[in-house]
Amino acid sequence: MTMGKRLPKYIVLKNELLSWMETGRLSPGSQVPSENEIAEQFSLSRQTVRQAFSELERQGLLERVQGKGTFVRSAGIREEAPQPRTIGIVTTYISDYIFPHIVRGAEAELRSRGYRLLLASTDNDKEKEMECLRLMLSEPLSGLIIEPTKSAEGNPNLPFYLSMQMKNLPFLMINERYRELEVPCLKVDDELGGLTAARYLIAQGHRRIAGFFKTDDLQGVNRLRGFMHAHREAGIMLSPEHVVTYATGQKSELPAKKVRELLASADRPTALVAYNDELAVPLMSIARELGLSVPGDLSVVGFDDSALALAAGVPLTTLTHPKEKMGREAARKLIAMIEGGPSDPNQQSGDILYVPELIERDSAVEPKKA
Repeated sequence: MTMGKRLPKYIVLKNELLSWMETGRLSPGSQVPSENEIAEQFSLSRQTVRQAFSELERQGLLERVQGKGTFVRSAGIREEAPQPRTIGIVTTYISDYIFPHIVRGAEAELRSRGYRLLLASTDNDKEKEMECLRLMLSEPLSGLIIEPTKSAEGNPNLPFYLSMQMKNLPFLMINERYRELEVPCLKVDDELGGLTAARYLIAQGHRRIAGFFKTDDLQGVNRLRGFMHAHREAGIMLSPEHVVTYATGQKSELPAKKVRELLASADRPTALVAYNDELAVPLMSIARELGLSVPGDLSVVGFDDSALALAAGVPLTTLTHPKEKMGREAARKLIAMIEGGPSDPNQQSGDILYVPELIERDSAVEPKKA
């Protein structure tokens, strides 16, 4: 067990014991190692161990029996507890960009079907995803809707997902899924989106198009793939400098630095494709700071058709994302998995792939004649 830097030690220990229960290492009715044994195993004080035990007792997961020890309560394990009508949703973010719309759609559908919502956010951090999953699995849920965290960087939390499958807890994923998991997924055809954006600019006459893509998630990887495919099919050599990739932790600085360099070069690009609207808007602002007009000197295409696309100084040409529709249909599909029982084919198949459509606004036009 690794002690977290942000959490008290007793909380970290409590989470570790919860994972033992979820994975079957501690089964219903089994005796928990003594406080002394736990303290020695994890190099903790007995007071820290006692605090963790007390938390689990308060949640009804452990029971102290005088003269015998501490035991896992049978009623605290999912299989023997009555299933409340509660759905958990784990997203990378909750309060910004397109995510409130997704959650709103799911919540409306769940409420109409008599389900409650339990919401958690990973802040696009894999360690926080682990904590969110532990939190969710400590609750008596009927099912889960999960947006994977940095899906292109693997899945260190696989044991939690395998535990959910072993316990027949229905879950599905939105926006992407971890590659090794065979679970339903609702997502946009991101490769087609990148292809459509680049094709559109190429058809307008642009030949120097820069692409900015966040590649620690598969959405960005696939949008980049489509962007590159459009250049290959048009027979246009793509300059290495015109492909800018970045990770979540770099998004506030690296794209801005790179676009300034590109727009200051002699053969500056005449158009940009941005990973999403959230990036496209500040890139447009930087172009204007450098004395370039959008779209006169620089055309820009975003992705997601967010509220930002219309709030920008120049209305942004962008690709659609279903948002609330995705949330509603994810909730509807999960409820079908829950109420259909273990034999429901929706548990193992039935992806929904949304086709992104280009919304033409004012940020992209033909390039100026040389």
